[in-house]
Amino acid sequence: MANVIKVIEKNVGKKIDFEQDGTRLYLGDDEIMINCAKYQKDWPVQIDVCSDKSGNLVTGTEKGLKYVAQIDIPAASYEDGENDEERMKADIDMADVTLTLWSIE
Repeated sequence: MANVIKVIEKNVGKKIDFEQDGTRLYLGDDEIMINCAKYQKDWPVQIDVCSDKSGNLVTGTEKGLKYVAQIDIPAASYEDGENDEERMKADIDMADVTLTLWSIE
């Protein structure tokens, strides 16, 4: 089982439901699933989750009207091998992932 993510509540009020299953975060009523391991890169990644004018969840801010959540995924780390070709990407530590929640009221 992966470690539990850090959660920050940005303001007062009801927050969107979320569930963690290993490296996957489910937001809303399984409306959006983010596999943090898949999104992890060699640099920090930030994923914005917003609600659109119909109340549907969307990733990114282009169609979003208000913030619901933000997922901060740290840069990947690597385990050393005997040479550069043998370096292996370490498994993501979900304790280093931060989920920031905004009120949905």
